Amino acid sequence: MAKRPALKLSRGSARDRNSNARGTRPSRSEAVRTRGSRRTQEPVRAGGSRPGSRRGNTPRPVIVHVAMKRALRRGALRDCSQKCVYCATSLDQRTATLDHVVPLAHGGAHDPGNLVTACGPCNRLKGDRLPFEFFARHPWAGANFVRYARNVTRALKRGARRAVSLAFARLDEELAA
Repeated sequence: MAKRPALKLSRGSARDRNSNARGTRPSRSEAVRTRGSRRTQEPVRAGGSRPGSRRGNTPRPVIVHVAMKRALRRGALRDCSQKCVYCATSLDQRTATLDHVVPLAHGGAHDPGNLVTACGPCNRLKGDRLPFEFFARHPWAGANFVRYARNVTRALKRGARRAVSLAFARLDEELAA
């Protein structure tokens, strides 16, 4: 069998790489925003510190991919019918907040299957509670969650249905007694 020649990939000219014309992909420094003052990215030494600074003194820059964050928010807003998934109020791009259904503090991921849109008061009301704890306390929020959260994982929806039905059954028992 004949050996295939290796493919050579061209990176383009220096002028193409440095151009920031509309429609081109932004460079890494343009696509990310760092918290704190704007400073030049200095090389990191093998010990983990920057040249000319003491170890542990310089804060690590937090990288936030702005374009990715906007896309996640826009997608979550679209998937949740532009409503708060807990109280069903209408939201727009400015008033919507992203809520992690399973909080990051409890091991939740920052992916579209765990993100929904919520209004500020509902997001603060939920806090870092697990969805089942929140829906047991506020069954109305769970009923709206089942109705409006379309892009969450099946396990989350199944658990929400179970928590809502148990909470409503408990309320019926209290009313009957």
